[in-house]
Amino acid sequence: MNNKIPPPIVTLIFGLAIYFSRPFFSEYILSANNILSIFILFLGLGILFISAASFKKHQTTINPLKPEQASSLVISGVFSFSRNPMYLGMVFILISISIKFNLLGGLLITSMFVLFIKKFQIIPEEAAMHKLFPKEFASYKENTRRWI
Repeated sequence: MNNKIPPPIVTLIFGLAIYFSRPFFSEYILSANNILSIFILFLGLGILFISAASFKKHQTTINPLKPEQASSLVISGVFSFSRNPMYLGMVFILISISIKFNLLGGLLITSMFVLFIKKFQIIPEEAAMHKLFPKEFASYKENTRRWI
């Protein structure tokens, strides 16, 4: 595994970067930014919790730093729409922070988060799933998008 930092901590770091980079970007205020920000925050949190519940239901590891310990490949529920709904939920949380505090900088930093998570978390996790569940994961990968 390439990444030794848990994804929730990575999300926190990127969220703080969005907030503290405000002085470097022009301010854009949307008329409904508070409502939109809260809606997207709850959407992201909901996706995270539903994803975690799916792992628990299938009695497999939720530890993103040790995907090789997975006992089953979860492909139902939100995982039938996205191979990485937990990371998608984290992206929604970062977008929510961006809308509330720093739209332009936040979207740039969120894009950097997507690239970071893909390289250091998703690609190594997919390699582990391919080793553990070669046929099932190949079929799943063919039929389900990485993000949405």
